Formats: sequence, C-alpha cells, structure tokens
Amino acid sequence: MKATFRELTLSIALFFGSVGLASAQGGLLSGAKNAMNSLKGGKNLSSDDIVAGLKEALSRGTNKSTAQLSAADGFFKDAAVKILLPPEAAKVEKTLRAAGFGAQVDEAILSLNRAAEDAAKSAAPIFLNAIKGMSVSDGVGILKGPDTAATSYLRKSTTVQLTAAFRPVIDTSLQKTGATKYWKTIFETYNKLPTTFNKVNPDLGAYATQKALEGVFYYVAVEEKNIRTNPAAQVDDLLKKVFGK
Repeated sequence: MKATFRELTLSIALFFGSVGLASAQGGLLSGAKNAMNSLKGGKNLSSDDIVAGLKEALSRGTNKSTAQLSAADGFFKDAAVKILLPPEAAKVEKTLRAAGFGAQVDEAILSLNRAAEDAAKSAAPIFLNAIKGMSVSDGVGILKGPDTAATSYLRKSTTVQLTAAFRPVIDTSLQKTGATKYWKTIFETYNKLPTTFNKVNPDLGAYATQKALEGVFYYVAVEEKNIRTNPAAQVDDLLKKVFGK
C-alpha cells in the first residue's frame, strides 16, 4: 500500500506539474501573440496596412502644413512660427527702436517671414519623396513610437534636402523683398552708433532658413498628433484602421 500510495502521489505531482508547464507554455504563447498584436496596434494590421496608413497620414499632414505656411502671412501672422530677429540682434533691435528706426526693423522682420513663406512652397515634393521611401521597419517603428515619431523620421530624412532647397529660395526672396537691404541698413546704422563697440554681422539667409525649417516641422508635428489622437482627423477607413482606438 505504501508503494501504491507513493506511486499515486508521484502521479498526482506529475499531473499537476504537466498542467503547470502547459499553462506556462500557454501563457508564453499568449504573451507572444499579444505582443505581436500590440506591435500592429492591437488590430491585426498587416505590414502593408501600417505603411499605407502612415504614408497617407504623412502626405495629408505635410501637404496641409506646407500649404498653410506658404500662404500669405502663413509665418508672419502666426505667433507659433513667426520669425523674429535672431537673439544676438535683440540689443540691436532695442537700440534702433529707441533711436527712431522701428519702421526699418519691422520691415526687416516682415521680409524674413515673406522669405520663409516663399520657401515653404518647395517642401511638399521633398516630403513626398521621403514618404514614398518609407520601409516596413520604418513604418512599424513610427506606429509604435511617440506622437511625433513620423515627424522625427521626416526631419532625419529630409533636413539636408530641405536646407538645400530652402536656402536659394530664401536668398532670392530676401533680395526680392528687400530684406538684405533692410538688414544691411539696420546693421550699418547700428555699427555707426557711438555706443556700438562690438559690430554685428549675422548670416541672414542661414538664420531665415533654419527658422523656416523649424516652422515647417512644428506644424508637421501638430498634424501628426492630430491624426493619431483625433478621430475627426481620421477621415477615411485606412486612417481609422491604423490609428483608430
């Protein structure tokens, strides 16, 4: 009887051990499945769905952003992206305004923003090429990334091209609008003041290009967040499938 009892005990132990192992294996499999579903937004999205949805979202976001900023006053009357004189020129601006040259300073600021508005028109095709080149791995990483992961992808993949495209447009626009003339007038006037000991000569074209790019990416990020989180911005079935909760 003792042997039988031991055998029974061993059988019971083996039974429950096998059940526990099966349960653990089931838990692992379930966890793996859940992780995969999570990777695809929890909606069994295919890789093609992910990439197509992201490409559409980015196309909509970049087109809207560039159209908004390239319109008249797109930069100038938008406090979030309006280009002001560079920080190192703050003392210059204050001094000139106090000396009665506020109109020239205002004209220079307007010209900077007009140049950025002209340059923003060239951003859309560059963004489109980058969007077309998005890979599956890029898409999955963007989908599961933070709310501005797509904007970061575009910033990384287009900044060099955008800078090369923006700079000549901005330089031409600054010449056209007279910004370089006003800029030259501002700093020649400032540098001639008896209180000026350190002459200022910043690169106006480079500064305007940098600020124009910052403005474009600012609104691309705004549009990306909106599409990710606002159901009303998910305007078709594909966007709802990829970003809908």
